[in-house]
Amino acid sequence: MRVAIAYPPIPSEKGVPLLSQNRQFQWFLHPTYIYPVVPACAATMAAKAGHEVSWLDGIAEEWSAGEFIRRAVEARPEVMVIEAKTPVVKAYWMWIGELKARLPATSLVLVGDHVTALPEESMQNSRVDFVLTGGDYDFLLLNLLDYLQNKRPLAAGVWFRDGAEVRTSGKFVPGHDLTKLPRIDRDLTRWQLYSTRNGNFRRTPGTYVMSGRDCWHGKCTFCSWTTLYPKYRTRDPLDVVDEIGELIERYGVREIMDDTGSFPVGEWLTTFCNEIIRRGYNKRISIDCNMRFGRLGFEEYRLMKEAGFRFVLFGLESANQATLDRLEKGLQVGDIRKGAEAASRAGLAVHVTVMFGYPWEGPAEIARTVDLARSLMIKGFAHSLQVTLVIPYPGTPLFRECRDQNLLTTLDWDEYDMRRSVMRTSVREEEIKAAIRKVYRSYFHPSSLWYRIVHAEKLVDDIGYYWRGFFRIARGHLRDFSR
Repeated sequence: MRVAIAYPPIPSEKGVPLLSQNRQFQWFLHPTYIYPVVPACAATMAAKAGHEVSWLDGIAEEWSAGEFIRRAVEARPEVMVIEAKTPVVKAYWMWIGELKARLPATSLVLVGDHVTALPEESMQNSRVDFVLTGGDYDFLLLNLLDYLQNKRPLAAGVWFRDGAEVRTSGKFVPGHDLTKLPRIDRDLTRWQLYSTRNGNFRRTPGTYVMSGRDCWHGKCTFCSWTTLYPKYRTRDPLDVVDEIGELIERYGVREIMDDTGSFPVGEWLTTFCNEIIRRGYNKRISIDCNMRFGRLGFEEYRLMKEAGFRFVLFGLESANQATLDRLEKGLQVGDIRKGAEAASRAGLAVHVTVMFGYPWEGPAEIARTVDLARSLMIKGFAHSLQVTLVIPYPGTPLFRECRDQNLLTTLDWDEYDMRRSVMRTSVREEEIKAAIRKVYRSYFHPSSLWYRIVHAEKLVDDIGYYWRGFFRIARGHLRDFSR
């Protein structure tokens, strides 16, 4: 069958939608493109099964709507898969209507966290033919193609139309064996589109991998990917090392972001690091990953540094213990500073994510988080950060809590894009955005700038990286949360 993995473009004065491979959606005035690993796995698996696959990322390609339609009509897909998130789902409902008019014989398929949480909504509000729920939609797509081509039974997790009725094959089962995943076909999935314009990469070209799905903690009440991956699974560490070797030798990749929600720890981490060192890849590649405070100590961070790790992303979220407990972070405030200091002393570049706008936090709590985040940057315990408004996505415990307690100000999904608060709070939105801007400005504090200069390892790469960071914040993030 002819299959297309597609991201129709969404022109907007808000900027470029950071949609693919992203847990928290945001519009960026300064474009960033993240390589979508799971859709790339879906494309690869379909191609290996004998299907003809097209990769139509109209967002990363920067196509106009007309150019995307032209390419889609030219590809003549029998099945088109579109990943949606909450703030763009209405736009994709409109796109589905347009595509149905242009390609009436094409079966249109929606995937992603929003449609996993609310599958019936998209069936009722658009002409979509199938909704694949859960995060393993690469495996589920193969089953759907087999159903369409060979009339095999549908696996659990599929919503579909039966005449005028909407039916489901049942709740998705998150138990697929990740060791059976094939090596991603990077050429088919046009990896170069995502290899340079990415804020995480200090050295380019860079790309993404995933050692697991998704987070071994898996309880944070705000995280939309807990909807997709309620069961944590990992690949074999040696297989991941093999993939890294291929990326180095075949594609000349210089930096890799492993976007597993929390990078595997324990024996898995030790095996991975030692094998990277044994093969000498640590001298040829930089590795980035997501991690949680409170789990690793200085010696483990030092091993990661020796193995070529450069950048480690931590979720700080709040400096208030009551908030961390309410979010089920499984974290003590004291672990934040201690963990950031240990990782930075080991030589790793620490990146922290911070969120504001919790309904239960007042000015004092906001100020406490501002002070902690700025302190980490000024003292050199954090090298970079991302600051956002907290958004309660459908399917998450935070959304259910806010809905049940009448804390939501709107159910217009267009507004769930971090541009404004959608939860009732005692603090004015302008004060919240002012806090976000204040934290971002710590990037420019003389002590923070001096620390990054003193600890530069590769002068040319580092100067370019920090220069790009300067413009992302000055011309991007500060405007994203302007008045």
